[in-house]
Amino acid sequence: PSFKLREVASMYFTMIAVFLVILVVALQGSDLPYKGPLDPQGLLELSWNVSYPEQAVHFQLLIRDLQFGLLFGMSDRGEFENADLAVLWSDGHNSYFGDAWSDAKGQLHMDSQQDYQLLGARRAPEGLYLLFRRAFSTCDPKDYLIEDGTVHLIYGILEKPVHSLQAINISAIHRGLQRVQLLKPNITVPELPSDLKTMEITAPNVVIPSQETTYWCYMAELPDGFPKHHIIMYEPVITAGNEALVHHMEVFQCAAEFDSFPHYNGPCDSKMKPDRLNYCRHVLAAWAMGAQAFYYPEEAGLAFGGPGSSRYLRLEIHYHNPLVFKGRHDSSGIRLYYTATLRRYDAGIMELGLVYTPVMAIPPGEDAFVLTGYCTDKCTQLALPAAGIRIFASQLHTHLAGRKVVTVLSRDGRERQVVNADGHYSPHFQEIRMLKEVVAVFPGDELITTCTYNTEDRSRATVGGFGILEEMCVNYVHYYPQTQLELCKSAVDPGYLHRYFNLVNRFNDEEVCTCPQVSVPQQFFSVPWNTFNRDVLKSLYGFAPISMHCNKSSAVRFPVGTASQP
Repeated sequence: PSFKLREVASMYFTMIAVFLVILVVALQGSDLPYKGPLDPQGLLELSWNVSYPEQAVHFQLLIRDLQFGLLFGMSDRGEFENADLAVLWSDGHNSYFGDAWSDAKGQLHMDSQQDYQLLGARRAPEGLYLLFRRAFSTCDPKDYLIEDGTVHLIYGILEKPVHSLQAINISAIHRGLQRVQLLKPNITVPELPSDLKTMEITAPNVVIPSQETTYWCYMAELPDGFPKHHIIMYEPVITAGNEALVHHMEVFQCAAEFDSFPHYNGPCDSKMKPDRLNYCRHVLAAWAMGAQAFYYPEEAGLAFGGPGSSRYLRLEIHYHNPLVFKGRHDSSGIRLYYTATLRRYDAGIMELGLVYTPVMAIPPGEDAFVLTGYCTDKCTQLALPAAGIRIFASQLHTHLAGRKVVTVLSRDGRERQVVNADGHYSPHFQEIRMLKEVVAVFPGDELITTCTYNTEDRSRATVGGFGILEEMCVNYVHYYPQTQLELCKSAVDPGYLHRYFNLVNRFNDEEVCTCPQVSVPQQFFSVPWNTFNRDVLKSLYGFAPISMHCNKSSAVRFPVGTASQP
């Protein structure tokens, strides 16, 4: 049935007078601690808070240049099809707000269950504020389930009046997406010491390239003779006006075995970048859009400076400039807070997941191919102290095909706890996330990291490796007290992969060369990817013995060897 506007308003929508204050809201800006721009021009600004007792998120949207309404919502990966939306729209006379959803063709429909609850709207000199509430879970099959990890927020701006919701053509409007971690952990901020010092690692006056994506590298140097300190907090420093362009930033410490590193200030993919900068890979700090300051637990800090620690740091900034602005200057970076009063424990960073090796591969045309890496009980038994370690933060990492990542703790053969999970993971949104609760890991425990990949847009196999079109499956866990164990990962036993290629040859007309001079990637590229070859590879990765890498920071391995899969 086609509803008249009056009936639509009374049945489904809350009519709001857009240019009047209709409600004095109790929630003021100070109660909405998380904030970030939605669009590259900064016309839409989102603030929010999370109420775990209510299991709900309160959103505040600032619309700086309201025309005839907007769409705001969530979807699996930022699509406008099958999306869950709050819609503000105007027919030129009256304005309406309500809960809607889009079908697989992108057609909008009113939701029979109104779960975006409008709390208020007010006009201010800077624009219109909309305040609304949404429960994490609504039991409405048309609604998005808000859960831990990345959320793809979508927005669309209505530039013309529309006479009905169904008249909105989402393919014809100005629209975009922004990724955030909506469900922030409820962390108590530790007390900071009186001798706290700060250091800003910022790129000096960069002219942001007029292209959509740029990774910018800048080398910084600690003072000569800089003694050991603990980093206990860090936060972003973003040049005013560039909040919508600075997508994420990381500070890496360089390898201590090199006495010096060349200065560099330029694109990370430039041929002019010195190769030695590739040895600056130890993460000190990582920030992504929407993230707040990062605090270490009060009993631990991240050591930098002093003997055995490189003086050289590499700042990497990802600029996202989809509107291709020209001549924008930027001096953004990260501010480190550190103390000479060392805390009880040094914090450590450990790599979990899969070894960077081509023996782990994903066939082309897969929508959800799963690979799993193990930190086995043998490794933790050898390498962890009797009192165990405490994981307090985690940074998940894949390359472009990654869609989901999860690490679980297993004890005595049973899954006990999820360490970190992101069911809507995006390789374009990586940050160190503080965990809601500290995870205790003891000798004999296992840490199992599983990644799900999508290769539907690829015509040949994707192998593991360092290249952006190769793949990784990593969880960098931040923990204390620091141990010698820096890498606890696995890969399938190479001998069993050789058997796989022999099996492919036996059952297929096209032959895969298994001679020693042909590399594993070349062998994978020549596999005919029929159903049989795909299924056998999945079975191999599920059941074949694994080669364990249980490495000290010196790259020397603890003696664990090959193991059966748990």
